[in-house]
Formats: sequence, structure tokens, C-alpha cells
Amino acid sequence: MSTDARAETVLFGGAVITMADGNLAPEGATGVAIADGRILAIGDRDELQGLIDDATAVIELPGAAILPGFVDSHIHPVFGLALTRGADLTGCRTLAEVEQRLRAELESLGDGDWLLGWGLDPNAFEGREVTNRVLDDVSPGRPAFIRLFDAHAALASTRALEIAGCHGDERFTDGSRVVTDATGRPTGYLLELQAMALVEPFVPQLTFDQRVDGLYEVLMQMARAGFTAGQVQDLAPDTIELLRAIEETRDLPIRLRMSPWFEPGTAVQEVDRLARLQGMRGRRWVVEGVKLMIDGTIDNGTAWLHEPDCLGESTTSLWLDPEQYREALTDLDRRGIPTTTHAIGDAGIEFVVRAIAGLPRRNATHRVEHIETMTDAALELFASSGIMASMQPTHCTLFTRADGSDHWSTRLGEERASRGFRTGDLVRAGVPLALGSDWPIAPSDAVGILADARLRRPHDDPDAEPVHPEQALGAVDALRGFTTHPHTTIGQRGGVLELGAVADVTVLDLDPLTADPDDLGRARVLLTLVDGRVVADASVDEHPAPEPARR
Repeated sequence: MSTDARAETVLFGGAVITMADGNLAPEGATGVAIADGRILAIGDRDELQGLIDDATAVIELPGAAILPGFVDSHIHPVFGLALTRGADLTGCRTLAEVEQRLRAELESLGDGDWLLGWGLDPNAFEGREVTNRVLDDVSPGRPAFIRLFDAHAALASTRALEIAGCHGDERFTDGSRVVTDATGRPTGYLLELQAMALVEPFVPQLTFDQRVDGLYEVLMQMARAGFTAGQVQDLAPDTIELLRAIEETRDLPIRLRMSPWFEPGTAVQEVDRLARLQGMRGRRWVVEGVKLMIDGTIDNGTAWLHEPDCLGESTTSLWLDPEQYREALTDLDRRGIPTTTHAIGDAGIEFVVRAIAGLPRRNATHRVEHIETMTDAALELFASSGIMASMQPTHCTLFTRADGSDHWSTRLGEERASRGFRTGDLVRAGVPLALGSDWPIAPSDAVGILADARLRRPHDDPDAEPVHPEQALGAVDALRGFTTHPHTTIGQRGGVLELGAVADVTVLDLDPLTADPDDLGRARVLLTLVDGRVVADASVDEHPAPEPARR
């Protein structure tokens, strides 16, 4: 550090948690100095005082924890704009609650408007068949399209199916399915992407400008939640155009790393197109890596299990020929393109880790997403073959129950449910584990996710029984899941506060290494900085400036 160095910004708090090798919280360090978007110095008040002049912005945050910026390793912000329209059905536990919220949404609609909704949990059907009957009862003759919480299924009303010309005998190039009753009539339950795509084009779309503003606000909410970056597990239509439109007038609130989909059933030649996208970038976004999927979800019976679920479903891959997945993975690795693969069922997970372990020569990092029910054999391959992992703790705490009465557990049965969400086993095996939300599937809530990862229950429900508490993460491992490991699992180094590092910083009012996890779930994100610039400030958000008088 030169003697004439000066800081543009200095943060003073209670402790600095660097996450650097073996020195997570240097003794006595209470401040961070920033210049040119990078960390200039870390130390106590006396050590940093010489870097401060009249032009330095000094931010006092008594007692706060200053941390590397949090990274959400699994988000869908552009797809989320379409996935979160209409009635918010998250948290509905009965069909009566679903109906109540849909009727409230109807009050804002005109006669010809579509009824839309999202976040529907199949647990709300209380063990009964999932059909569109509730939509037809609420508003007979109206087109309606309701997305289930996992975004892998939807309900379409009878009128919506008629508009789309959906008869129930459609065939797809992947494992998608239009569910039909005993007479062959569609029930309105559409499983997986190609089936939902029958109806989606007929749903009224947001304008481009609405999507630009909506995307910026979604990313801003993530920044307020403490995230400085996110890995987007898709490249939704118009994504690049939307990002460029935002950057014409302002910076993105967080960094984005986009990994476009290689959809099941697509010819291996698709690798050529995906390879050409690699490296496209803006100021705070870049296209890197490719996202694949081997199966669907347990709740919808489209996961890939070694044995059928308790309803006789979840027996196959989304790839009609799974060997095509292996071919695509091999071609991507040959080109040095890292991958992430959605794998949820035990057979799907095992197939993916064996495919990765069997690559002729590892030229890139390969990470498995979700990992909901996993065999010991797959766990051993993760550890022995250097395969990376990414999971979402709140998928366990929000959507399953310790007594096994939830839809996910009843479909799997006790034995397979007992192997669910094995975060602790992966970490103990030495597997780098990145954490995320999968927004909009679950809330983009950094402190809530950290707390739930340690509690194995919802942090805001102290009466809930933990789900397999032996799989809980310790404080350090949970924090690594949001700091260092999102970088490690994609073959990079980052997520630390050290001299010269990019000044992406998250500031909490509690120390996540020492706070009780119940308290951590209620922690406040005081500041979020990207490139050393304040992006979100709780004091401003909570006490916004008054609007100027309008003449």
C-alpha cells in the first residue's frame, strides 16, 4: 500500500469477517477501506485513519458484521417475472385458502382477463387429485393459468385448454406430460416445460418496458436482502436485451452470471450455439456455463427415482434417451464449458455424478443442483470425483415436514425421505456446497436461508420440529455457502475480503458466526455494496426521502 493511498469509502463496524483461509475474523479488525472498487485495507480504526481525508465517505455501523458479498447460486429473475404474476398462492395450505385468494384476484380483473396465479403447493390439495376444478369453480368459462410452486407444473382452466387447443394426446421430445383422466380428458394439470408451453403463448404478456422495470426491482430486492451476485440458471428469452436496456440508464443492483439451458431432448449440436454465447457480457453481467436438467420434481411425479414413488410415478429421466445427456455433457466439457445440472431423484443424481466422474478428461467444473434424495453411492462419488454441489436449504424447511405428512415425503416414502436434503453429509464428505434460493421458488432471503440451513426448520416457526437435524450446517459452513463456495463450485476464487479483492460487501447487524440461528433469521441487512458502491441501504429504505411537491 503506497503512503499516498486514500480511501474513497471506509466502513467501520463491530467485526470484519474476511472468510480468508483460516482467518475468518482477524482479531481487532473493525473496518474496511475501499478505493477504485476494491479492498484497500482491513484493520482497526487507528490503522485505517491514515487513509481517510476530507473526500472519504466514512460510514459508521456500530456493532455490525462486515462480510464478503453474499452470492445466491440459483435464481431465475427473468423467468420469475412471468412466474410471479397474479394471485400469490404461496403458503396456502388448503383449497379453501386457494379459492379465497383467487376470488380476491378476480375483483381486479375485467370480464375477458385471464386469471393468473403462482406459488401453488400441491399440499393444498390435502391428498386429493391435482386438477383444474378449483379454477373452473371460481370463475366458470374464464381462461386461467396457475403455476405450481416449483415452476415445473401448472394448472390451466378448461377454457384455457380450449384456447390452446390442448386435447390431452400431445407428445413431446422430453418427459413432459398433459395429465388426463380415465376418459382421456385433460385435467388441466400440465407437467414440465413443454406441456406448459402449450398454454403459455396465449397468456397475455408483459410489455418490454414492464419487464425492464420489473427485472430491475427484482434485482434490487435481492440486493436489499444482502446479495451482491447471483447465478441465473437459465437464459430466458430477451434476457440480454433486458439487461442492456437497464444498463443504458443505470447499473444492475447485483452481478449476474447467466448459464443458458440445454433443454432435455435437444440435439447435441445445440452445444455449438451455447458455446458461441459464452463470454457475452455487460458491466455487471456475463454468460458463463450451461445449465442442464436430468429430471423434474418429486411433487409432480417427474423426478427420476430408482424405484417408483408411492403413486407409481417418477420412474424416468426428462431425457427420453438419457445417454444424450452424457453426450452433451462430454461435448461441453471438451470445450471447457462448466455446467450445472438439475438432479432431484436418487436415480437422476446417481446418473449425473457417474457421467461427470466418467468424463475422459475434466476440462471444467461440473456442479449438481438441488440433490433432494441421494443414495450413499452417489455421495461417495461426489467426494471421490471432485464433483461440486448446490442446494437450497429452504426447499427442505418450507416444503417438507418432520412428521412426513407433506406431499414430497408421502410420494417418496419414509426410507427415501430419510435421505432427503443431505447438506450435512455433503459438507462432512468434503464436497464444496454452494447455497441459494431458487427464486421465485423460495424467497430470496439471505439471512433466512442461513438460519434455516442451521436449524433445519423455518426460522420464523420455533414450534416446528427440525427435519433431519443431523443434516444441519454449522455457522462457518453455512456462511461459506454464500461466500467462498459459490466461486469454488464454478472453478473460480472469490467470496473473501482481502487486499485487492473486488469490494462486494454485505453488512449485517448481527455476526452470523456467533449469533443464535433463530436471531440470525431476523437479522437486518444494513448495507449492500457492489464495486465499493452502496446499492442498498436499510436506513434509506426504511426512511425514504419525502417525494417532491408536484405542481
